[in-house]
Amino acid sequence: MFFTSDAQRVALARQRYFEEGQLPSGSVSAAVLDSWARCHRQRLKPCDALEFNQVSQSRAHLALQRNCQLIDAWSSEIHEIEHTLAGTMCSAILTDASGVLIAATGSDGPQAAITPAAHRIGVNLSEESVGTNAPGLVVKTGKPATVWGGEHYFEGVMPMYCAAAPIRGINGQLAGVLDISREGAAFDFDAAAVVSLYATSIENRLLTGQAKEHLVLKLQVSPSLLDTPMVGLAGIDAHGRLAWTNSVAERLFGLTFRHPADPPAEVYELFGLTLNRLLALPSDRATPLRLANGLSIWVRAMLQAPDGGLNKGAVKVLPERSDSNEPPRADEDTSAAVLPEPSEPSEQSATANTPPDSAGTTLRASDNDLILRTVRAMNGNISKAASQLGVSRGLIYRRLREARDCTL
Repeated sequence: MFFTSDAQRVALARQRYFEEGQLPSGSVSAAVLDSWARCHRQRLKPCDALEFNQVSQSRAHLALQRNCQLIDAWSSEIHEIEHTLAGTMCSAILTDASGVLIAATGSDGPQAAITPAAHRIGVNLSEESVGTNAPGLVVKTGKPATVWGGEHYFEGVMPMYCAAAPIRGINGQLAGVLDISREGAAFDFDAAAVVSLYATSIENRLLTGQAKEHLVLKLQVSPSLLDTPMVGLAGIDAHGRLAWTNSVAERLFGLTFRHPADPPAEVYELFGLTLNRLLALPSDRATPLRLANGLSIWVRAMLQAPDGGLNKGAVKVLPERSDSNEPPRADEDTSAAVLPEPSEPSEQSATANTPPDSAGTTLRASDNDLILRTVRAMNGNISKAASQLGVSRGLIYRRLREARDCTL
């Protein structure tokens, strides 16, 4: 059957489903139809008056408190989001994983009647509370969703047009939902693509912010993509295992074919490199590597450490101790001897100048080893060693005490 407009298509679907009790196959998406069915099983009536109720003050406060990192990630993107939507009469909102609204831009226009009520902090936009809607669908399914006009379950919100996308945290679970809405008219652009782009940007910021004591790798097939939402992100834990990835990195690694019950992948399994080799990657430029699956990529690294140590970028691999007492120059790029030239990827996974390593090396052990070798290279001068590494003298003293205690 052919429709002259989306409004006609949805109107016929509503007639068949709500009035005739028939399934409107092909008229609305399976996700919307499933949502209608769930709302119907709750004995909700489409003609019922809908109120956008806020959760209790204590629950709203708890939602804001628990999602402070998510809100920080949103705040870093909100200026660009508002600039992008400035001429569209659209607004954007952020909910937590349960559908409670925790951040929003301004109303989408002076004639808006639904938006001011629906887009208040603490309003519960879950499907159970307000019927079929885009953010509620994402909360329910974990997948991107669009709900246009009459696809909303309740007649009172049929003027709304919504597109929403999931935001996942470091544990792989849903952390929140980004939604773009317009009241009174359909979108004049691909809202699903726009909301997915910004949801990815927020997610990448969230993942990086949640990574503690992880080696965070940015990777893509082109170095020009490393500072875009299309970047792959991966976190390596202290045992040299893959702790988390975003969806881009997962596809680059080929992890979509792994079974969820499989143990975490080891760095050597993914990169054909040991942990110390990854620790040596620079943070100020992209480095070409070839994954174990044969794919050539570009990588930039950053070591996250909550105690203030070694978190200004990737760890510098200093030269091995020699007979000379001359300390290495502070401006010497010691990582260049470990990595292939950026002009073309190399299949070599090691060079003669690579420091001793083993697959079982941990981030903590690598930190301590680096500090000890730097102190020796600086002839025991703690101040010079701290300056060379870009860390505090207190951190070096703590690590030296730890090393001493381990030998007692």
